[in-house]
Amino acid sequence: MDLGVSGLSSGFDWRSLVDQITSVERAPEQRMRTEQGTISQRQNAYANIQTQMASLQTQVTALKDPALFTSRTVSTSDATVGTATADPGAPLGQFAFTFQQLATAAALQGTANSGRPLSSTSNVSGVTLASAGFASSVSAGTITVNGKQITIATTDTLQNVFDNIATATGGSVTGSYDPATDKINLSSAGEIVLGSATDTSNLLSVARLYNNGTGTVASTSALGAVQLTGTLANANLATAVTDGGSGAGSFQINGVTISYSATGDSIQNVLDRINNSSAGVTASYDTLNDRFSLTNKTTGDVGVAMQDVTGNFLAATGLSGGTLTRGKNLLYQINGGDTLVSQSNTITAASSGLTGLSVNALKEGATVNLSVGTDTAKIKTAINNFITEFNKTQAIIDTSTASTTDAQGKVSAGILASEMDATDIASKLRSGAYNQTTGLNQTIKGLADLGITTNGNDNNLALSDSTALDTALQTQLSQVQSLFTDATNGVATRLNNYINQTIGDGADVTGTLVDKQTGLGAQITAIDQQVADAERLVLANRQRLIDSFVAMEAASAKSKQQAQYLTQRFGSG
Repeated sequence: MDLGVSGLSSGFDWRSLVDQITSVERAPEQRMRTEQGTISQRQNAYANIQTQMASLQTQVTALKDPALFTSRTVSTSDATVGTATADPGAPLGQFAFTFQQLATAAALQGTANSGRPLSSTSNVSGVTLASAGFASSVSAGTITVNGKQITIATTDTLQNVFDNIATATGGSVTGSYDPATDKINLSSAGEIVLGSATDTSNLLSVARLYNNGTGTVASTSALGAVQLTGTLANANLATAVTDGGSGAGSFQINGVTISYSATGDSIQNVLDRINNSSAGVTASYDTLNDRFSLTNKTTGDVGVAMQDVTGNFLAATGLSGGTLTRGKNLLYQINGGDTLVSQSNTITAASSGLTGLSVNALKEGATVNLSVGTDTAKIKTAINNFITEFNKTQAIIDTSTASTTDAQGKVSAGILASEMDATDIASKLRSGAYNQTTGLNQTIKGLADLGITTNGNDNNLALSDSTALDTALQTQLSQVQSLFTDATNGVATRLNNYINQTIGDGADVTGTLVDKQTGLGAQITAIDQQVADAERLVLANRQRLIDSFVAMEAASAKSKQQAQYLTQRFGSG
């Protein structure tokens, strides 16, 4: 028999009684949870105020920075001639920049014909199209000469091609190779016509053979070219690359060492290595003229210094024997003065003497007029942003502290209505922002002098007189700057100090608002412990009641068993 079942023996539903008693004993827990919820709402309200004050501080910090009030704007008469930017503190005024000569970059052109010719002799019976040193790979297919189609296979030799052309044209067109010029020549008694719309091989373009209306057609330039993707040892260079025999070749460009391996690197590998280094040059290979070049990444009349250290890469590529085309410096005048020099087309104070003004020269032989002024629009925007965030902060505090009345006349108090800490923040922010400053020997002593007002109904600020602010920024900018940035009495300075005291300054996270939230968090944690302790007591009392009623059921069951036994033993009469 399960004596834990309520009333099984006694007929009394004692479990319902136990549940009711337990519910009554838990009532204090519910009150504590309700209190805890209210505390949590207060903590969240303060957290929202702290978050908004951090946003306000961002705008206050901007106003506290003296650089804001020395910010500059630059207008240009012709943006195709020149553009400019100005840092805070750049000189104010009108400047006419005349660009007599634009700066260009120096370039070193290596010697031509860096690639090995297709053949050292006119005998090209061993020069296979697939492995010939053309600048581009030859594709299989067909070409057309004088209306006759010739099939091209990449396994053909160059002599095979000549023979096939002669056969197809009945001997009227013959081909040959000149090792002195590294060119293919086609000859005929009459005009040679090359190609058709149905050609599928690129041999004619790879061999640089084009119609000229005569019976003699020659490659327009030397055909042997450097192979960029094979190893340096197989790059088809006229002069073989060496690396000292150990795979540790190196050379220097502008004092920067570039390493290479003749058997492990390709030409492209080394070019990429140069371009990605700090040597300050761009390295490239010109397939049409079969030569390498180095171009300075910066402009100006400066050279390119280089030397082979181990191996002969620079000599083999023709760079060490190349020709330097000198770069040009920018030559310019300011307001018709002496000619000034800049290695770059971007003029800085280093050459102009105009600190904080950067000018980009774009057109040679032209003049651009620049006007540098104070960026009052930026300052005004910063002031307006401050007012916006200030009012948002006050609005959050108002929402949390104000009481509201619904349509039935029921009054509801804000979650922080009784919190002096919240109302104190609103009051101190207002006084910190709006009270006149002391210790400033000037006529502008407060926000009111800038057309910014407040009223007795709330703690908000409003730019009521935009003209007053504009006038102050135009005629009394230094006083406006002092009003906000003075290290002792500035509005932004004292507001920033108060906000730091309230929400902490980042390095020191302590602040009165932070401490307030920490204290509320401690209360929430304490209530959790109190509820846990109370619940343990409730559960213990519940278990004692259950144990007592189970014992009662056991006693009842035993009594019934004894009565049943006596009845059976002695009878009912």
